[in-house]
Amino acid sequence: MFPPLPARWVIIGNSGSGKSTLAERLGQTLQRPVYDLDLVHWHPDGRKRDEADAKARVAAIAASDAWIIEGVYGWLAEVALVRATRLIWLDIPWDECRAGLLARGLRRGMTPSDQSDLLAWALEYWTRATSSSFMGHERLYLAFTGERAHLRARGDVAAFVP
Repeated sequence: MFPPLPARWVIIGNSGSGKSTLAERLGQTLQRPVYDLDLVHWHPDGRKRDEADAKARVAAIAASDAWIIEGVYGWLAEVALVRATRLIWLDIPWDECRAGLLARGLRRGMTPSDQSDLLAWALEYWTRATSSSFMGHERLYLAFTGERAHLRARGDVAAFVP
């Protein structure tokens, strides 16, 4: 008999690393609701949500029994990690993240110039010193005491969910 699957997952990684795709696949396989931290961090009109409000929204989601939360925002992921049973860090090389961002933009009818700010921000993932950077994600990963996986290649991510 297999042990029960973890009920509460957090997926972190750079923009374009494949967090949303993995979360959706896991959500379908495990029959868990999926929550995107972008939708918590930003209002529908593009304004940033108040930090306290965003954290309260994540805490309310995390209070439920089963979920998958994905996003780049380490300061929000940290709120969910208090109740998470598993953490997945997608540590994907820049060229693959960039390709993922450009492909997503094309699906949304955007040009590379439309995405210039996001591409520049994502490129700084390895040099920024914030909770939403390589350094911040590494800190969360190393501090997490539950089950965890550090996936460094698209093939590893694809093989993670059958």
